[in-house]
Amino acid sequence: MQIPHARPDITSQEIKAVTAVLKTPFLARGPKLAEFEETITRYVGARYAISVNSGTSALHLIVKALGIGPGDMVITTPFSFIASSNCFLFEGATPVFVDIDPKTAMIDPAEVEKKATELKAARKPLKAILAVDIFGNLAPWKELRRIARRHHLFLIEDSAQALGTYQMPQRRMAGTYGDAGIFAFFPNKQITTGEGGMVVTNNATIAKRVRMLRNYGREKDGYFHKSLGYNFHLSDINCALGIAQLTRIEAMIAKRAKIVAFYRKALSGINDVSFYEAPASARVSWFSAIALLNDRYTEKQRNTFLRALAKKGIDCRNYYPPIHLQPFYQKQFGYKKDDFPKTESYANRTIGLPIYNKLSQKGLDYVVKNVLDILKK
Repeated sequence: MQIPHARPDITSQEIKAVTAVLKTPFLARGPKLAEFEETITRYVGARYAISVNSGTSALHLIVKALGIGPGDMVITTPFSFIASSNCFLFEGATPVFVDIDPKTAMIDPAEVEKKATELKAARKPLKAILAVDIFGNLAPWKELRRIARRHHLFLIEDSAQALGTYQMPQRRMAGTYGDAGIFAFFPNKQITTGEGGMVVTNNATIAKRVRMLRNYGREKDGYFHKSLGYNFHLSDINCALGIAQLTRIEAMIAKRAKIVAFYRKALSGINDVSFYEAPASARVSWFSAIALLNDRYTEKQRNTFLRALAKKGIDCRNYYPPIHLQPFYQKQFGYKKDDFPKTESYANRTIGLPIYNKLSQKGLDYVVKNVLDILKK
């Protein structure tokens, strides 16, 4: 069998929605853009939503809108996709990494507090904290908000992987815990627009600034530009796809949860592997299905494991290689192995199992059988 790691869930509903836009004059910056933004605000409970061409662009615009620039510092996690740190480099700011809590794979609030206190005491220009809702789970926002208030810092939520996740019982949605947050809509996400992203915020000033920056630095169409800006628009074609996808998001979240539950049950009791757990206090919109080899395994053994699965036609991933060990970051900042040992240990043992809505039971059984067979060898 051939089992891809991820695959978008596209139906006749999405095809019909996109085709309808193609029959109009409004392929870009038309009514579907505003409709998609309004649909997102209603779904997540934010006052403002600004669509852009990618999650990376969304992060970049938040950094710019908050006035974070050359010489500024932002505390963040090295365990993430690289965009969550690159967004600061675009503006000349510096990501300052702290280690994760290996129980959650999230940025550790104790480490954030320690680093913030250290930088403030040294009178360093610390401006913000950026945390990531990794794998679809919520970062420790209560603690992070407390730290941000104490040190007078902005709080940015990278919720690219967590659209639809909420805290119970108040049902506060991912993306709404910081001064501003983002979602991403790449084809491996819960919903897709092909390429695309969204900034969400309850702050009118931030929203106004992001809209202007997205639109060449102008507040409305025309040739009057108040600042340097970008062409980060999302087309109406993409937005129509997103609107159609969002009508089915709850069913898609339920399907992904069912896949994760199957993996967890099938792999329970295996000494060599555990499964990433989310707290019972949250409804998690799963982006990834993460199995974790125990700590006697090395990165080399994990990679051998991934190659063995690939030979069986099963596409699994290592989520995520630590950002600080990426060649560019090592060259630019001098990072080296063992700088963040908890992150490195966790990252070296991750196996992202296939997860997508149309993954059949036969496919799931095939994945689990081969995972167990390879572990035995």
